[in-house]
Amino acid sequence: MSVSVERLKSINAKLKKKVEEKRNSSVSSGDDLFTIDTQNLVEVKSITAKLLEKIPNELIEVIEINEKSDKTRLENLVRLLELFKKLDISKKIDDISKLFVYKAMNISGIGLKDEDFGEIRVGKYVQIIAITYEPDKNGKKRAKNISLGYFGKAETLSLEFKNEIIEFVLRWRYEKAFQNLKHYRVLLAKIT
Repeated sequence: MSVSVERLKSINAKLKKKVEEKRNSSVSSGDDLFTIDTQNLVEVKSITAKLLEKIPNELIEVIEINEKSDKTRLENLVRLLELFKKLDISKKIDDISKLFVYKAMNISGIGLKDEDFGEIRVGKYVQIIAITYEPDKNGKKRAKNISLGYFGKAETLSLEFKNEIIEFVLRWRYEKAFQNLKHYRVLLAKIT
């Protein structure tokens, strides 16, 4: 079962406190010093199961997640799917399982670099751009940009809507990073 770092820190702190209490008490036997309240661990599993229920089955199969997947990853996916609907990305991608076939994703009209993060580019149009690689007539791979959403001039967007566009791209990238980690785990398994 996957347990978040915060949850492990919390359990560790409780264990330390309980050990200290046992040491200070006069009735301390060796075995009862180290016990874990598993009721809270079961609660974590039910949370991940609830999150998993919010993710379409076709997407679950494609990106290979299950109830053992990291809770943070599942929360990210649930929010990503909410934004997918809210931003009408479904108009461009009819099958949600195809959302991760792209190699990269970016935004035009809004900065995403550290030095200009979230800044609008006055006079520019805001689009979510997905990037894929396809062979040209000579068989050489070329980048192909695909617009997933067009949102008008940057300066006309509300702050909330602009932030949701940024959040969608960042959450997509976060999930893509999880998928890339799996690729490296598979490669490392081949050499060990």
